Amino acid sequence: MMIDELLLGKLQKLAMIDLSQEEAAEVASNLNEILGFIDNLSSINTDDIALSTNAKTPLRDDVPKDSNVALNVLENAPKAQDGFFIVPKII
Repeated sequence: MMIDELLLGKLQKLAMIDLSQEEAAEVASNLNEILGFIDNLSSINTDDIALSTNAKTPLRDDVPKDSNVALNVLENAPKAQDGFFIVPKII
């Protein structure tokens, strides 16, 4: 697949961008290069390559714990009472 002026015009309209002639030529060249890379990847024979489905991401155990985040936050507050922040009245 090659990017011609007609296809590039459609892409410009879909992307809602205006390109000068120089910019359009550069974008078309870049897109054609990208499509060439994709064609190279598509042509690789992967029939003899075994799938590696045993790869796992190591995760820590999901163990519930009491973090006391609220108490730590309230310790740093200028004023707190009964587990709440005390703020000045604004009305």
